[in-house]
Amino acid sequence: MFKGIKDKFKQKSALKFLKEELKKPFASVARTKGITSIACLVDLDQFENANLFYEFVEDFGLRPNAVKIIGYKGYYDKNSPYATPVFSDKDLGWNGVIENSYVLEFLSREYDMLVNYYTEENLLMQIMSVKTKARVRVGFKEIDSKYNDLILDTPIQNFKIFKQELKKYLKVLNEIN
Repeated sequence: MFKGIKDKFKQKSALKFLKEELKKPFASVARTKGITSIACLVDLDQFENANLFYEFVEDFGLRPNAVKIIGYKGYYDKNSPYATPVFSDKDLGWNGVIENSYVLEFLSREYDMLVNYYTEENLLMQIMSVKTKARVRVGFKEIDSKYNDLILDTPIQNFKIFKQELKKYLKVLNEIN
């Protein structure tokens, strides 16, 4: 019983943290132009094949280690092997802190672009999006526009179309050649 109450208070403190963070400008990144590093925040409950994001390396002419992917699952078994680093609701701590070593490593870096690959409002994914240091943020139209600079209207299950549209707009914005 106490665990349920504690989880509710953690959720409430995380919501308060998120509202406060959205009032501030996102953390700035030193680089000004060009895409050399990409962070991908993927809802693995909606889109399971996160390895497709490594195609950005070839498509955008990036270094092999330029793409970092982290996945969200509503529930995951810590003993099961996942190809992608994963975090879940049970990793939520107080004041919007996500207590997961993969998350800490992911958030410790700066990126040129953050891909918010999710279409359903989700507290942990929104907190991750706000905390990630990225110059350009890309996502879907279903999510509040506060989280993304570039909003694409493509189906989440069709990664090929998403990638084509993203590449087209990044060329227009002179981010890639």
